[in-house]
Amino acid sequence: MITLSRRKKDTIIAGAFQTSAGLCIIVLFLIMIFLFVEGLPLLNVVPPLDFLFGTAWYPTDDPADFGILPMIAGSLAVTGLSSVIAIPLGLMTAVYLSEIASPRMRSVVKPLVEMLQALPSVVIGFFGMVVVAPFLQQTFGLATGLNLTNAAIMLAFMAVPTITSISEDAIYSVPNELREASLALGATRWQTISRVVLPASLPGISTAVILGMSRSIGETMVVLMVAGGAAMIPGSLFDPVRPMPASIAAEMAEAPFKSDHYHALFATGMVLFIFTLMFNILAAWIAEKKKQVGVSTL
Repeated sequence: MITLSRRKKDTIIAGAFQTSAGLCIIVLFLIMIFLFVEGLPLLNVVPPLDFLFGTAWYPTDDPADFGILPMIAGSLAVTGLSSVIAIPLGLMTAVYLSEIASPRMRSVVKPLVEMLQALPSVVIGFFGMVVVAPFLQQTFGLATGLNLTNAAIMLAFMAVPTITSISEDAIYSVPNELREASLALGATRWQTISRVVLPASLPGISTAVILGMSRSIGETMVVLMVAGGAAMIPGSLFDPVRPMPASIAAEMAEAPFKSDHYHALFATGMVLFIFTLMFNILAAWIAEKKKQVGVSTL
């Protein structure tokens, strides 16, 4: 009876997990279907190549122009620059907390880092407008401090806690036996960290980087407030940009229902969804390759 009861409980729990996973997949699939249903009608008005590679975005003109290349370039530029800032900072902080800091220091610093994730994006946006924008404008003699660099710094500030927290957990979970074996063979502490600990934790670190960069590419409020809002291809780090999420958020309330402008914004969201999906697939593939390399190295 006890064995049967345990089997029933295991079956019920497994079924609950499967149901939850299935619901998540179904909801995501329905969102994707809705996005494509509302976005694809634009392609009957604007050729796909003109939509993707057009440089003019004037949805209220007659005839209207729906070219999103400047917004694609803005999204990629902001995400790339923020990643250049956030990934090294996040990983170095994670290595310090897991391998160098004392237990007391770790118990203090890690909760503080994780608390940064709770900051509302609008607060970070205000900080970028009130503090970072005047600093950039005065320091570099710019016409405006609301630009690509400002947005990248704020997005990096949002991504660092995610990268640090998940990476630190992944590094901290590496078995101590690997560290002890490396040190026993004569490796230094840095060699142990760089050649043993980090390769063993690469899958978790890759997940942290994916989540951090995904937050950057999909963030709306911060880029809406501090990126400058100019639908132009950036020529320098201090040019104002308008990433795709900011454009959707700024114009959706003004677009007439079922108009070409309305469908163009959904088509922009569709492109953003495809970019994010491709990025996640590529990152998962890289993580798997790194995992196999790490295992073979160990």
